[in-house]
Amino acid sequence: MPHWLTEREQRAWRGLLQMNSALDARLNRELQQASGLSLADYDVLVLLTEAPDGRRRVFEVAEDLQWEQSRLSHHLARMQRRGLVAREECTTDRRGAFVVLTDAGRDAIEKAAPGHVDTVRQLVFDGLSEEQVAMLESFVGRVLARLRSV
Repeated sequence: MPHWLTEREQRAWRGLLQMNSALDARLNRELQQASGLSLADYDVLVLLTEAPDGRRRVFEVAEDLQWEQSRLSHHLARMQRRGLVAREECTTDRRGAFVVLTDAGRDAIEKAAPGHVDTVRQLVFDGLSEEQVAMLESFVGRVLARLRSV
């Protein structure tokens, strides 16, 4: 017999799903209008800008974004056609490849980031107290830890 969610748990769960969908849609729309980048483009570019040399193994990007390999491959191909990233062969592992941030990709994220951060701040953090931000951080950390351990 399933252990059903309580009414309160259902409200919290559904609210979390609705919030995530609404945030993703809004952030994607705002990024597209302001910079021509999708939220998915932005996510890839952030990972590359955080890498010391602007390059990551393709499988690492897939793991970090929790994307299927085929989705990432198609998305990287679109980004490559737009000049945002490049692919390079891995000389030590012929089966693998690197995705590399281009100058155009770096320029695109540097232009998009301030507006994106302002939108995130406006939609999320400006409406929360410091205590609520700490609670959100704790909540997210606990759920992510459970996801990694199960």
